[in-house]
Amino acid sequence: MGRPDFESLDVYRLAESLANEVWQVVKHWDIFAKDTVGKQIVRSADSICANIAEGRGRYNFKDNQRFIKIARGSLYETISWLRLAYARQLINSEQSLKLKQIIDELSPKLNAYLRSLDNR
Repeated sequence: MGRPDFESLDVYRLAESLANEVWQVVKHWDIFAKDTVGKQIVRSADSICANIAEGRGRYNFKDNQRFIKIARGSLYETISWLRLAYARQLINSEQSLKLKQIIDELSPKLNAYLRSLDNR
């Protein structure tokens, strides 16, 4: 079995970058923040790239579409958690901007990837 091809997808690499950036931020929070918001945001961010990978591995366009839609839902969930983290002063403006830049690039690419699957 060869190397999985999902790793070559820009959309996957962006999702992985977002998940790793979220991890780097959350690992410095106090126990209460990690246990409440932290676990949720890490799971939702990790879910984006995990669902892109799983969908790609299905080799069926309908299944792949379903997983990309789940990834998009996880992206929206991550955005919601980031908004709450910012409002609760768990992330600062610089961290927020860095994460927003990734999201601003990831969101349209995720939608474009989903559309490309619709056209097959």
